[in-house]
Amino acid sequence: RSENAEYIYGKKRLRQIDRRIEFLSKRLDQLQAVERASTDDRVVFLSWVEVEDEGGQTHWYRIVGADETDAKLGWISFKSPVGKALLGRRRDDTVFVPTPGGDRDYTILDIRIGPPA
Repeated sequence: RSENAEYIYGKKRLRQIDRRIEFLSKRLDQLQAVERASTDDRVVFLSWVEVEDEGGQTHWYRIVGADETDAKLGWISFKSPVGKALLGRRRDDTVFVPTPGGDRDYTILDIRIGPPA
């Protein structure tokens, strides 16, 4: 019996691995190389951006791909409402961000290519 259970589990695991390989293969076909920005005058993909919200609180965000987000690290997707609003903007610009919890304004304080100190 335990051999049969191991066999069934092995087949299930193999299907999961095959699905993951298929997913990653499709992602690889869609990927494009992006040159790292050489200037920090505009928010671009992979930029670190310091913003100030309406309440005066500051936050650092990094603009990343949709499958790289990490709220604890401040990594937000370029497809997110905040990411979309920030892309292409400059220091001292104020961006309007519609969110489910209400509309917000953020002022860009700093833009960096590398992580903040």
